[in-house]
Amino acid sequence: MIDVASLSQIEQLGQQHVLRYWSELSETQKARLNEQLTHVDWEMIRYYLSDLKSSERDVRSGRGTIAPPAHIVRCPRTDAELDSWDEARRKGEQILREGKAGVILLAGGQGTRLGFPHPKGMYPIGPVSGKSLFEMFADQVVTLVARFGHSIPYLIMTSDGTHEETVAFFEQRDYFGLGHANVFFFRQGYAPCVDSETGKLLCVDKGVLGMSPDGHGGLLAALLKAGLFSEMKNRGVEFLFLHQVDNPLVKICDPAFLGLHVRHGSEVSTKVVSKTSPDEKVGLAVDLNGRTAIIEYSDLPSELANEREADGGLRFWAGNAAIHIFNRSFMETVATSAANLPWHRAHKRIPHIDDEGHLIQSEVENGIKFERFLFDTLPLAKTALIVESSRNEEFAPLKNSSGEFSAEYVRTHIVQVALNWLKAAAVTVPEAATVEISFRFASSAEDLALRVKEVEDLTFDRPVYIGP
Repeated sequence: MIDVASLSQIEQLGQQHVLRYWSELSETQKARLNEQLTHVDWEMIRYYLSDLKSSERDVRSGRGTIAPPAHIVRCPRTDAELDSWDEARRKGEQILREGKAGVILLAGGQGTRLGFPHPKGMYPIGPVSGKSLFEMFADQVVTLVARFGHSIPYLIMTSDGTHEETVAFFEQRDYFGLGHANVFFFRQGYAPCVDSETGKLLCVDKGVLGMSPDGHGGLLAALLKAGLFSEMKNRGVEFLFLHQVDNPLVKICDPAFLGLHVRHGSEVSTKVVSKTSPDEKVGLAVDLNGRTAIIEYSDLPSELANEREADGGLRFWAGNAAIHIFNRSFMETVATSAANLPWHRAHKRIPHIDDEGHLIQSEVENGIKFERFLFDTLPLAKTALIVESSRNEEFAPLKNSSGEFSAEYVRTHIVQVALNWLKAAAVTVPEAATVEISFRFASSAEDLALRVKEVEDLTFDRPVYIGP
């Protein structure tokens, strides 16, 4: 039998076509369709049918008031600012010593665009070591645990396409020293696809709905479903540092960032980097209608994107680095609220079956995929903080097979960070040297300076890996 609640929604919203082939389905196929239907967000379908839009409509329609973010901490430039950051760093270190921090990794993506038929986190990005993204992140967490003497839970959100291989990868490598009890894998959710003109649910086979990942904003529902809010509360975790799988330069649980988050009484804090040009395709931190928000680059009118300050810099410069800190309690409140996060829509070419059950490969953008965006939590927070970070030190995401943000581009940046640290420690090193520094050896220029005697006699006539 079809689920009663689903049947009621199907009838109310005119979606009876999804049951057209019910009598032809096996019991297994019926069970699968029932399962899919029970996970449909029917309010989202109603939202689409009534043509409602989220707050992004205000920007596009010109009715929104948009300005550079007011609640922002810039990179320190003066002695007083450096002292303030040092104070924040000490506060963040105390949080880590008390075991109040956990880490979330968004790892649902495949390496398809890189020509890599595996989860992106398995990609070998180390310029000398060949370490995977996963291992480079794990090195940081293991180092933090050793330094501050308290376990740090690592929550890894996968997708149906990456889950099994990701779990196996960690198991085969003994969790990279993180400890099995401190690593939690959970899967991202999915949302149904609809016909862009009619709002009808698209089916990819008889009794099979077309589904797509529900975006990084689906993290909240996935954490709730996996029981991880309760797990973190029981462990005493109050703050969750979140990063994506593609950026090996991320400073996981950056103590200064943690300290600033707490000092400002923020419920969610976000790192940004300076945009390289008005048309760089990164989200933007802004004040939208008086609330801190992040909007898509395409939602900022061209005339605003090109505005300049008196010194020639971009007025809207704060590019989203996809690095966040959340209060655990705030995340859970949003996840359990009736409103949750708004749905965003993307026009796509979506294969589907027609009324006769024949598969159609559309040549035009015929359907809508729905996503939730994690940064839509910012306007919901009582206080949301934007923190500037160094683009050269912290931002080199792996996205493309060639050119900007390719593997070559990322490895070059990893090497440059290592060279900068060595030079800051007064180590003589050729400009053309290829060097990689393990996070288990040093996680900052300051760390390296403390161990400078161990690297003073290195020669750089070949690629050098500096590790423990």
